Amino acid sequence: MSETIAFKPESLAQVHKIIARYPEGRQKSALLPVLHLAQKEFGGWLDVPVMDYVAGLLSIQPIEVYEVATFYTMFNMKPVGKYVLEVCRTGPCMVCGSEKILDHIRTKLNIKDGQTTEDGMFTLKPAECLGACGYAPMMQLGKFFHENLTIEKVDEILDLCRQGQIALD
Repeated sequence: MSETIAFKPESLAQVHKIIARYPEGRQKSALLPVLHLAQKEFGGWLDVPVMDYVAGLLSIQPIEVYEVATFYTMFNMKPVGKYVLEVCRTGPCMVCGSEKILDHIRTKLNIKDGQTTEDGMFTLKPAECLGACGYAPMMQLGKFFHENLTIEKVDEILDLCRQGQIALD
């Protein structure tokens, strides 16, 4: 018997508040913020039953949720580590050394792009433009940016994560 998927009461209240921002019949407009809440509440990723639940809440077809969730890289379609290391790999960051940063993380954590460490602590997720080109190379960790990265800074960030001293939100 599978576990019933349902938002906690306070999260469901937030969902209804989000839906109320939009005119009647336009509840699909609430999809992105509701998916963010769902990902946060249901383990950091969106599996099919969670997306189906969201579709039901918004009175839309499940395929409409799948299309959006799989399009945007901010949504995870498989389980991820506690810390998702999103390293920018577009032009300015690449010129400033993001490939070196990515290679270092891959080697240090013994994972490839999209993989999670065996201990479930880290997932490496190369990202397309994170919008902080002036501070390249950079990485997003939770809702925070870590900029002007060096190998030493990355090692320090990883150590702080392991110590539980890096905030995600």
